Amino acid sequence: MADQQKTRLTVDIYGQTYTIVGSESSSHVRLVASMVDEKMREISSRNPYLDSAKIAVLTAVNSVHDYLKLKERIEQLEEELNKLKG
Repeated sequence: MADQQKTRLTVDIYGQTYTIVGSESSSHVRLVASMVDEKMREISSRNPYLDSAKIAVLTAVNSVHDYLKLKERIEQLEEELNKLKG
């Protein structure tokens, strides 16, 4: 099996610099970082007393919640599709 080429990219998330290494395109990594930064800033604006660690955990909790809801919806749609196929 051939090794996938790794992308190394530096991004800023909530005022901190991170080096992300992965197999996704740099535009994808930038989009993910931007979305995380946006969500952290949104949570911070509603809860200004929280420190960055708590904001990061709440961002992770919100992200996993959204992921699970989408996964559940995909499973429902796949079931509906299978019923229609007969």
